Amino acid sequence: MRIISGKARGTKLYTLEGDLTRPTLDRVKESLFNIIQNDIVGSNFLDMFSGSGAIGLEAKSRGAKEVILCERDKNAIKIIRKNIEKTHLDVKLYEMSYEKMLEKLDEKLNIVYIDPPYKTDLAYESVKKLLDLQLIKDNGLIIIETDEEERIEKQISNLEIEIVNKRKYGRVHLIFIRLRKG
Repeated sequence: MRIISGKARGTKLYTLEGDLTRPTLDRVKESLFNIIQNDIVGSNFLDMFSGSGAIGLEAKSRGAKEVILCERDKNAIKIIRKNIEKTHLDVKLYEMSYEKMLEKLDEKLNIVYIDPPYKTDLAYESVKKLLDLQLIKDNGLIIIETDEEERIEKQISNLEIEIVNKRKYGRVHLIFIRLRKG
């Protein structure tokens, strides 16, 4: 796993051992950033359930103004710190649950990447919390990574959002969401 583009391009990243996390594959990450490339520069970007921090660090390398990483797992936090140090990128790391972190935020976000543990309701719960706290800018984008596209779509269908794009890479699905207008 590496930083694909930008200031830290080519930097190899540390990853967690074991199967508690699933690093986003480079081909998925590259496709994701090709899709959102026009939204990155100058954005406020949140990488929720950060794992190794690779998505948020990629966003910062590509010109995001502010990047927030959120992770509560102690082993993942150690890896994130090593990756921040290795890339020399200036990001904020919140070492806590996503709920506590969202309650502490005092700024609205342009892009939120949500890659929670699969087989949980955390994607729905975190999108709902973002909306309840009104943390998404008017043209903001939420991206969910999942292997259960239909279940997640059904869960979020009652929220004030609209799905604007969907992509599939093997068993990985990316769901792109914006706030519903009017």
